[in-house]
Amino acid sequence: MKKKRNIILSILLLSIIVIVSSYFLINLTIDDDRFIKFKTIIKNKEHRQLIKKYFFPYKLINVQERRISEQKQFIDSIKPYMINLELAKKESNTDIKIFESSIKLSNNKTLKKYKLNSGFYSGVLLTLPGSGYIDFHEDNIFILSSRGVLAFRKNLTTDEVKFKQIKNNINEFIGLEQFNKDRASSLKDLKIIKNKIFISYTEEITKDCWNTSIIYGDINYENINFNRLFSPKECIHSFNNVDGEFGLHQAGGRITNFDNNHILLSVGDYYSRFLAQEKESVNGKIIKININNSSYKIVSIGHRNPQGLYFDKENNFVLETEHGPQGGDEINLIEVDKNNENELLNYGWAIVSAGEHYGGKNKANEKKYKKYPLYKSHSKYGFIEPLKSFVPSIGISEITKIGQNKYAVSSLRDKSLYFFKLNEQREIINLDRVKVFERIRDLGFNDNKLYLFMENTASIGVINLNEN
Repeated sequence: MKKKRNIILSILLLSIIVIVSSYFLINLTIDDDRFIKFKTIIKNKEHRQLIKKYFFPYKLINVQERRISEQKQFIDSIKPYMINLELAKKESNTDIKIFESSIKLSNNKTLKKYKLNSGFYSGVLLTLPGSGYIDFHEDNIFILSSRGVLAFRKNLTTDEVKFKQIKNNINEFIGLEQFNKDRASSLKDLKIIKNKIFISYTEEITKDCWNTSIIYGDINYENINFNRLFSPKECIHSFNNVDGEFGLHQAGGRITNFDNNHILLSVGDYYSRFLAQEKESVNGKIIKININNSSYKIVSIGHRNPQGLYFDKENNFVLETEHGPQGGDEINLIEVDKNNENELLNYGWAIVSAGEHYGGKNKANEKKYKKYPLYKSHSKYGFIEPLKSFVPSIGISEITKIGQNKYAVSSLRDKSLYFFKLNEQREIINLDRVKVFERIRDLGFNDNKLYLFMENTASIGVINLNEN
């Protein structure tokens, strides 16, 4: 009996040795070109991928990490060339040709795409192909790149196949030096109000110290000379700051018209989260700026990175969208007539959020959660609840009105549009998601058509909402 048990144990031990040896042999050879003969045993490439996926998953992880690293290195290496190419296009002042195509969407609407074949080479997040913004003046559509290429053309229903550039001095305020410091150093929005054009941008107010500013000029179809309208005295240093974190991409920068004498501007927290609750700081705020004398007042506080802004004059409220942290993108309604200087409308960042700090509640984030707890109820802690929180995040961007209590919201990460209505209680109803398969940086609405700036191909998208 004992002899039989020993034989069984010996066989079992031998089997384990064979299995372990085989494991390490395959592990060593499956991605090594020196073992061509062995690899012929597993001739099918798909079979080798399956073995790696289920038996050696870290192999795939290492390969993916290496590829991501290589892609990042490639992007970083070509970034200066793309910025230079875009600025060279601006300097040439030549026309921007377009290429037309179309796709059918899930809501039975047709998305017409007008790809910009030159000039939009450098993106805010993606190096290729480029970011941009849209607005309208009379019968013309204006486009602005993230590096200062400004152009126009008659509406896209005409047979014209190009945009005509407008000379400008934007790069006197933000230029190659700032662009090369950080890809997110860029222009942030374009807004045309009557015969004036307003542009927001990340301003390097002093060396390596940044905030969100506005320049403006009179509309001219040949040459626009911009002047500084709003520039905060405070700035956030890129490495010498309270929390030891900094992000130029968290700048906000959306502009919307308010009344004859004022515009609204959103300003992000640049990762200095505590500033969103500091009443003396412009950061993490929606502010109202007087276009005649550059004075300003704070409209609301407690915002992270506001990416969309629309003043609904008919209903006398502002709709604002903002990026959450890891989850928690928001749509907020700001009732401007309820605002007063003693008790500002407060939306809770960075005390509350439906999202989490990046990485979640791990040991590395213990101090961060102690300072910025991110409670899950806004109202419980005295803050205004969002109309909607998105978990996971959609990379929310612009918001605009498209009809009687009807609105559209765009997204970057989710590559979708969201349509919704507000009922009499100002609650979101009939939220409908429509995939467009590209990051949407900006929205415009004109003549019952929804215009999109689509980043993955540097295209202008147009959806005719009258279409059945």
